[in-house]
Amino acid sequence: MGAAAKIVIGLVLILIGLGLFVDSVSPVVNPILGREGRFLGIDWLGNFIILLTGAIPPFLILIGLFVVWLEIDEIKAERELKREEEEEKKKRGRPKKKE
Repeated sequence: MGAAAKIVIGLVLILIGLGLFVDSVSPVVNPILGREGRFLGIDWLGNFIILLTGAIPPFLILIGLFVVWLEIDEIKAERELKREEEEEKKKRGRPKKKE
């Protein structure tokens, strides 16, 4: 599938999503415009907010776990680097044997 077709599909999906949000906001906007209620009768925006409020805590937990994992890995790498530097100093400090 070409890039142009993917762009068209993406734009169609964006328009559908925006249309569903407009349908959710229509009870607020329609009285101003002089129209009746919703087309589909589903509160898409409210459902989206509920989804976000349910997804934020696990997302924060995952970010926290990732940060802790990165920092532990960094501490391990620093220890290993320090150990390698000490071993290298010991090798340099030893006198060479003459044969």
